[in-house]
Amino acid sequence: MTDLEQLQQAESNSARQQQLTDWVNSVLAELLLDSTTPQPLEVVSGDASFRRYFRVAVDKKVFIAVDAPPKHEDSRVFVRNSSLLLQAGINAPKVYSVDYVNGFMLLEDFGNDLYLPHLREAQQSKELDFAESLYRDAIGSLILLQKNVDSGILDPYDREQLQGELVLFVDWFCIALLEINISDKDRICIEKSFSFLTDAALSQPQIAVHRDYHSRNLMILDKAIYSEGSGPGVIDFQDAMRGAYTYDLVSLLRDCYISWQPNLIDKWSGIYFDAAKSNGIIQEISLGQFSRDLDLMGLQRHIKVMGIFARLCIRDNKPQFLADIPMVIRYFLEVGEKYEELAPFLGWFKQTVFPVAKRVLKLES
Repeated sequence: MTDLEQLQQAESNSARQQQLTDWVNSVLAELLLDSTTPQPLEVVSGDASFRRYFRVAVDKKVFIAVDAPPKHEDSRVFVRNSSLLLQAGINAPKVYSVDYVNGFMLLEDFGNDLYLPHLREAQQSKELDFAESLYRDAIGSLILLQKNVDSGILDPYDREQLQGELVLFVDWFCIALLEINISDKDRICIEKSFSFLTDAALSQPQIAVHRDYHSRNLMILDKAIYSEGSGPGVIDFQDAMRGAYTYDLVSLLRDCYISWQPNLIDKWSGIYFDAAKSNGIIQEISLGQFSRDLDLMGLQRHIKVMGIFARLCIRDNKPQFLADIPMVIRYFLEVGEKYEELAPFLGWFKQTVFPVAKRVLKLES
């Protein structure tokens, strides 16, 4: 993004923030009849999309205001999915008001306690029982999602979608970020591996998929409001689709932002497997097939994520996402080694891509 584009973006953001502020205060005046004083918005965060989040407090009541530009974001899908999750028994933020034309929403505030910092602290202090309790809660909510959300309402996570995501790895990670020249022979190898992973994803039972079910989108909720064991607060669900049953689990356990020892991932994935079996989500899947499904779905996701993080850096001026790519590469190399079908692709990656990635991303040898 050029300096001029950044300036234009900043001016647009400022104008939209003022427009959002005016809208929020008009909505609050209707929701809270005793509120007449205009309230300022406090920046909470942006995310990997074009959405921006703000907090607004009135007396002891706190709300989240969302700026979701309709050119880039579909607020109708967000509102629909919030309703689907709430009806399924999942803690999703309630939508108090929405302006579809301008892309503004006023939501319930879940606070600031994301899973990620608590998991990192538990990892550092070796409080694995606490980490496991968080993962048990997250798996419990995932089971509710898979069992209770009618996946027929959601768009299919089909071949075109899966293949399009994998191509991001080529276009943004390999070519745009690493400036690697990909030969016709390389492309044949890549396309064969992508087809293998796509076929594997489509062969799995297809159910409701959050698509970003990980530690930055799960929240520990206030026990004064939400009972212990009621599950995490679940956010960033607007991209939900109907897809492979292992997609959200591998997003959770092979998270792009925190990694765990294989024995713990095996233990926690086993908790899901038993729960999914007992709830009738996967009837005929053996433990061996489940492990393979989990691995191959994770490989598709992590290849895609390399491309997405590179695109966020280059196109969206968010270079901080480059710091998360090394963990994704580790997952890809460790898991990919287990599958002979991917040996040519893995060999090409090690010989051609990895040496350049080590230099560009300043990876340790």
